[in-house]
Amino acid sequence: MRARVVRVALVAATVALVLLAVPLAVAVRYAFFADEGGELERDAMAAVVRVGPEFATGDPVELHAARPGEGLALYDAAGRLRAGTGPAHGGGTVTRALAGGVNRSRSGAELVVAVPVSSGERVIGVVRASTSARTVWARVLWGWAALLGLCLVALGAAVIVARRQASVLAAPLEALAGTSLAVADGDLTARAEPSTIAEIDEVARAHNTMVDRLAQLLEHERHFTANASHQLRTPLAGMQLGLEAALADPDADPRAALAEAAERSRYLDHTIEEVLRLAGSGAGPLQGAQEQPVEDVLLAAERRWHGAFAEDGRRLTTTWEPQTGGLEVPGRTVEQVVDILLDNARRHGRGTVTLTVRDLGTAVALDVADEGTADLDPQVIFERGVGDGSGIGLALARQLAAAAGGRLSLASTAPTRFTLLLTLREQP
Repeated sequence: MRARVVRVALVAATVALVLLAVPLAVAVRYAFFADEGGELERDAMAAVVRVGPEFATGDPVELHAARPGEGLALYDAAGRLRAGTGPAHGGGTVTRALAGGVNRSRSGAELVVAVPVSSGERVIGVVRASTSARTVWARVLWGWAALLGLCLVALGAAVIVARRQASVLAAPLEALAGTSLAVADGDLTARAEPSTIAEIDEVARAHNTMVDRLAQLLEHERHFTANASHQLRTPLAGMQLGLEAALADPDADPRAALAEAAERSRYLDHTIEEVLRLAGSGAGPLQGAQEQPVEDVLLAAERRWHGAFAEDGRRLTTTWEPQTGGLEVPGRTVEQVVDILLDNARRHGRGTVTLTVRDLGTAVALDVADEGTADLDPQVIFERGVGDGSGIGLALARQLAAAAGGRLSLASTAPTRFTLLLTLREQP
């Protein structure tokens, strides 16, 4: 990434410098030759002033001293050298100047300027100024060298800026790559940090959103697995114990054992369906919850749990008023909540366990109480992983209650009493 950014920046800077330097180099060459031509023309003009009309009659003329490296010569109307330093015959440049007008040309390796000398209306001679083209080219090369030096300095500055920009661009991308690797290694708490580049920040936000959703999906999957295991373990164990007891007792009625196993299997089917519906609903309400009288729910719970509490030497009682028993509640969901609360009371409670239903007018309250004491804070008792068990049951019970449109709370800690509050639906 860094090398690519630097390479792209260098290519762009090189192209820009070439597009700028080539025209400048041409301009430098033109300017130096034009400047030298102007100097020669000024020197020739200064010499023309010293040539008087008597030159036409053959009088000698003395020209002023020329600059170092410059040749200054005077030619007559026939193109012959009369004074100064130059070729014996002026050549084409002098001939064209005799025809009238200043003439510039490059003759061989020389830069030549010829200025006519006039007397009256007649050209009587030509002053020829010349210098070596090598001298001008030397100046041009020095100018080009300076231009090349400036280009190299600019290219070096471009390299420094490109490297810094590459670091600025690459650092957040490298950090994002490191975050992605951390997530790939299983750290779902890793999140991409914001940078100063809007486009990279947008990618980081999309990455964090993806990780959040992935973490939610994984947590949802873990909860589903834990919920299913928790809800199926106890009824499966009860079914297994019932069948084993029937097999061990030769006088046992096999039809009764099979009937009990069939009832437990139906309950298992309901449990699986409820857990699946809870997993499908997410944090929303359960869809398709079947209503049934609360009396039926409590009687079914008493049948399932009476034997288990009796084996422990404890009692399970249910109480409700006649008009309360007919109230409609989400049967399967309430069954699951009651089973969790009864299992919790059996494992962690003491004494008699009481199931009570109260009619609150627009709602129904279902209490599960025992004679023990809840040692945990009511604010954290429903969190997963809290307590000396698996820490799943009460959390799942509260989740089921919320999905059914109700609320589960620890109403009392001494003695322990949990209350499930469900809003009653209006009867059509």
